[in-house]
Amino acid sequence: MRRRLPPHLPSLVKPLSNNKKLDTACPFTKMFLTTYTVYHTVCGVHCMSPGNNQHDLFENLRLELRRGSLILAVMASLQTEQYGYTLRKALTDHGMPIDEGTLYPLLRRLETQGILVSEWREEDKRNKRFYRLSEDGKAIFKQLLAEWQSMNSSLNGIL
Repeated sequence: MRRRLPPHLPSLVKPLSNNKKLDTACPFTKMFLTTYTVYHTVCGVHCMSPGNNQHDLFENLRLELRRGSLILAVMASLQTEQYGYTLRKALTDHGMPIDEGTLYPLLRRLETQGILVSEWREEDKRNKRFYRLSEDGKAIFKQLLAEWQSMNSSLNGIL
């Protein structure tokens, strides 16, 4: 279903499509710079940008703050081998709940970076993937923990 554009938008976009300098500078301009794409880009940036109200702004900042903390929490928890479900439960029990859709991509990314190692094993007649810190991961964890402690100390002094 094609949406109708607000009446004022085509007049704003029209000069772009008639600009000869723009057309010769980029031959694809006529093909890709349409009223539709400009409208949706403008709406995406101005109408749907994060922080339209105080609650949204707080939530976005809270999630940003939490992302770095989750990495440290996952690494700390994986000093001993665990599989995904027990890791998720342990984090939740310690006050750091994490969705499966966040945890498993994070585990895969940390494994790709060489911070974690994993192996499939059968336990309770089910195949489970067990994760633990690699040797490099242990070293990086110590460095990140020292950095976090330093930042925490600085923040406590500022606050």
